[in-house]
Amino acid sequence: MSSIKHVAIYGKGGIGKSCTASNIAAACADEGHRVLVVGCDPKSDSSITLVGHRIPTMMELIQGGGEIKEEDVVFQGYKGVRCIEVGGPEPGVGCAGRGIIVAIDFLRKVSKAMEEVDLVLYDVPGDIVCGGFSAPIRKGLVSQAYIITSGEYMPLYAGNNISKGLKRLNTPLAGVICNSREAAGEREIVESFARELGSRLVAFIPKDPIVQECERRAVTAIEGAPDSKIAEVYRALAREIMSGAEPRVPKPLSDERLLELTRT
Repeated sequence: MSSIKHVAIYGKGGIGKSCTASNIAAACADEGHRVLVVGCDPKSDSSITLVGHRIPTMMELIQGGGEIKEEDVVFQGYKGVRCIEVGGPEPGVGCAGRGIIVAIDFLRKVSKAMEEVDLVLYDVPGDIVCGGFSAPIRKGLVSQAYIITSGEYMPLYAGNNISKGLKRLNTPLAGVICNSREAAGEREIVESFARELGSRLVAFIPKDPIVQECERRAVTAIEGAPDSKIAEVYRALAREIMSGAEPRVPKPLSDERLLELTRT
């Protein structure tokens, strides 16, 4: 059985998945792990802070026709982190989830990148309740998932819906990550949410201006502010992900319980 970890980070759009995934990748690379980041968001922004600029998407190249080589789609970023961006269909046309499958199948034909790393990290947008974005799991690409949320109601609602999808697909949840928005009682709310899912809070990422400052420079906090407290938070999360925790299929909350949980 392969020892490569295939991990997906799911969460509501705009909650900080790409930022978190890129910092995890950079922190893992710092500790000598070989990492591949698969950006599954049609915005194709998962790898910007690792590579330093936007890279071509696989869907763009596939739709453009012609011969495609590994170097056209796999880019080296910080400390050798490999990055690909799946991209997506034109707005209003096609299914982004289907595009993920097409792109990954194509990648395997032109590259062995997925077989030459220790961690494949999928940055997946939106709710898994959209069947398209459950594609990495249905295809057998992902063995476990993390949910990223904050203590606000809508990100928690999205996280709960994702849990329903994971349960339906019998896919284990490895943990919940709180990307703080400084909501009242935030840590306690997210800890309770994770516990009631049958999981645990694996990281509390405080709101820190250093993260945005680094993003404006197109670098991760790991690269741009390596001695900062926030960089150490990402390093601890990276170690958690690589440690081989025991994930469990989640037990979603009822809508009534979720509302009750977020009232302070």
